[in-house]
Amino acid sequence: MLVFSALLTKLSRIIQAVTLHTSHGELKVLRLFIRRKHAVSDDSEQIELFCEATPKAAENFLALCASNYYDGCIFHRNIKGFMIQTGDPSGTGKGGDSIWGGPFSDEIRPTIKFNSRGMVAMANSGRDMNKSQFFITYSKQSHLDGKYSIFGRVIDGADDALSIMEKVPVNHKHRPLEPITLEKVTIHANPFAK
Repeated sequence: MLVFSALLTKLSRIIQAVTLHTSHGELKVLRLFIRRKHAVSDDSEQIELFCEATPKAAENFLALCASNYYDGCIFHRNIKGFMIQTGDPSGTGKGGDSIWGGPFSDEIRPTIKFNSRGMVAMANSGRDMNKSQFFITYSKQSHLDGKYSIFGRVIDGADDALSIMEKVPVNHKHRPLEPITLEKVTIHANPFAK
């Protein structure tokens, strides 16, 4: 079972932990940092969420996680050396919703680039068509700069889990032959709260 865990700092000092349980590999903890980065020392996975730079994408992602929207979603697209994509409950890669009931506009920031493995961005069908789908890069993807809203990045320890997912065989449309499923999202209380 693959576990994505995330600490969500919600615009101020409210922090929640989110566990995304999937069917492959193991990511122990993804941390989502909003507004300021909190230093917590452990061996977990971490994701930095760019909430000030991409507030719509970050809020949409956090709200969908909190509402169990991603439970049961498959990673429907997996391209070795490029990226892995999920966030469509229909599993077709054509579905998904935002918290606003329709697509929301891109939040392209010239200072945030696809410059490394583990960049997390909105997947969409065109300009200003963001909903619920997102992808995580397997490597630097400069050709995507200025085209997709990057709202976070894996900042620690994702190599093992991403490597496992990257090696899953796919068909000619890059759909995994062995399903990689986001089984559920569990939200926990902040273990660091006083």
